[in-house]
Amino acid sequence: MANIKNLKKDINYVLGDIIEAVYLYEMTTTGKPSAETNALIDEAIVAFDSLIAKVNAKKVENKKAHFSQINKDLEETANQLVAKINAL
Repeated sequence: MANIKNLKKDINYVLGDIIEAVYLYEMTTTGKPSAETNALIDEAIVAFDSLIAKVNAKKVENKKAHFSQINKDLEETANQLVAKINAL
């Protein structure tokens, strides 16, 4: 089950990097959190929890398709969050 382990690491690293980018934005602009940046961080945490719950789901019929879909969901979520960061 190395693939599941790697998928969990990917989720953690990708969303962690996005949160770190929000913190860097805060430090380089105002120096303190704003409502918009807090909302982005909260959205990233919710996405993390959701994706990890999907990975940990036990009753899945086609595991390969299930994990492939999770990987696609991670990519879509990350792209959306990065677009929101760029729009700040």
